[in-house]
Amino acid sequence: MKIEFYGVRGSMPTPGKDTVIYGGNTSCVYVELNNKQNVILDSGTGIAGLSKKFNETKQPVHILLTHSHWDHIQGFPYFQPIYQNNSNITIVTGATENNDNDMILRQMSGANHPVKYQHLPCSITLNTQLAQQHEFALNGFNVTTQALNHPDGGTAYCLHADNQKIAYVTDNELKPPYLESSTWEEWVKFVLNADVLIHDAQYNNNDMPLKHGWGHSTFEQVVELALQANVKQLFFISHDPSKTDEELAKQEALLQKTLKDTPHCNLSVAWAKEQHEYNVNTQSFTAMFKNAE
Repeated sequence: MKIEFYGVRGSMPTPGKDTVIYGGNTSCVYVELNNKQNVILDSGTGIAGLSKKFNETKQPVHILLTHSHWDHIQGFPYFQPIYQNNSNITIVTGATENNDNDMILRQMSGANHPVKYQHLPCSITLNTQLAQQHEFALNGFNVTTQALNHPDGGTAYCLHADNQKIAYVTDNELKPPYLESSTWEEWVKFVLNADVLIHDAQYNNNDMPLKHGWGHSTFEQVVELALQANVKQLFFISHDPSKTDEELAKQEALLQKTLKDTPHCNLSVAWAKEQHEYNVNTQSFTAMFKNAE
């Protein structure tokens, strides 16, 4: 199994000279099995970069949405397969609290977008119920779910296939000031023994308590979770839009050194980088293209 990161930024896109290393596109992660079956996690601006892959293979598209906040759906109108009449697209929406799970489509309506979703030539199946189940199958993956601790709700996913487990948990506040949708103990059980945990870590402990309750975790909290759950590889995602490459790199280097110096610690940690892929079989994290740093 392999994971390709196309968007790793949280809240809003941040193009510019200070975000070229880690990336400025919002959440979108592609996961591919050894037999080439695949799924897309979220549809932030990073999904536009996936267009070429699907234009070439003509494969059906399967998208798992965590929730309907802008940074997780705003790339969908610029995903080229939706403009092709031979495209088959399945969208599983997260279990949110409001009756707006179709926002990924309705953003292309009214004065929001010149092309209306009703006029798209592709075939779209929008499933707003599947994520409410504890477990379901999707395109070769066995998927389990957990409710996010996030304003308006949402769903985290564990992907089981190729005898491996990938947990995708964003956006999520592990220790919120409000009544949790999922407790700490439930999160430990959900991600237990994951080969890869991709978890929101938009903040650090210094950002609290100002942003307590905003629906995001600190990287210190996520490390604690990963260690308790015996995770092998941890990737932080949903990077704070105000954080520069230099700031993220300093945090990453310091944390990696701390864990390396910790006795009996086998956890590998990295801040996810756009245009990089992780091969779960070889446990290698590399640039997808020669010009990616």
